[in-house]
Amino acid sequence: MPTKSAAPISYLFVPATRPERFDKALATGADRVIIDLEDAVAPADKDTARNALTSWLDIGKPVAVRINSSDTEWFARDLALCGHANVAEVILPKSGDVADVKRVTAAGARAVKLLIESAQGIANLTELAACDKVSRLIFGTIDFCVDMGIENDDRELDYFRSQLVLVSRLVGLAAPVDGVTTAIDDAAVLSADILRGKRFGFGAKLCIHPKQVATVNASYLPQADEIAWATRVIDAAGASDGAAVQVDGKMVDKPVLIKAERILSLAKRVG
Repeated sequence: MPTKSAAPISYLFVPATRPERFDKALATGADRVIIDLEDAVAPADKDTARNALTSWLDIGKPVAVRINSSDTEWFARDLALCGHANVAEVILPKSGDVADVKRVTAAGARAVKLLIESAQGIANLTELAACDKVSRLIFGTIDFCVDMGIENDDRELDYFRSQLVLVSRLVGLAAPVDGVTTAIDDAAVLSADILRGKRFGFGAKLCIHPKQVATVNASYLPQADEIAWATRVIDAAGASDGAAVQVDGKMVDKPVLIKAERILSLAKRVG
């Protein structure tokens, strides 16, 4: 699990209709388990799934819960879960209206993560991200492509990915969470998706299968060569007594020092 100061890296979805999988999901090493009441649950099963989740939560297992969107008949009923002691955070799908965020927080949510999945979500991004109790933005790439009529989630989404990273930085949120990789058994595709997210400035990723968790965790944490470089930078800067200094033939200025500090902060997660 992440340290108190570290933002989660891996978020694993589990259908709310499969309570026998909840504890198993918590044992996968995912930083946060998301019990899903939305896409993973058929309309006829919504109430049954919510009741089963409530019973499980009463035992005492903190998780995130993705509720149904505000344009559905289940949203109001899902709000009753938001203040449960073991709902650590609420995932709000189809986020686009500040009023919806306020309804979730008024229902008792301790933290809210916003799934940005529509043109409206992008248009209102700064206002949404600045809402009270909002802790992070998540890019719901699949639904976003459907809403926009975009055929592919690769370079076609570059501009929108950058918007999530930019707004997160401006309002002081942790780096956003990238969308899912649907190719569960293709490690190369998963690795490529992770690399793209990191290059754009994302700090975490949604997982739809336990086998994706370890790769996501390992890939988003600093590698040995990065840690070694950051250590050299910090050591050199500390020994310079404020004078100009070079590491590996390059000047160490404030941005370089900040980058090194961030790497070492993340590295603490792996000792």
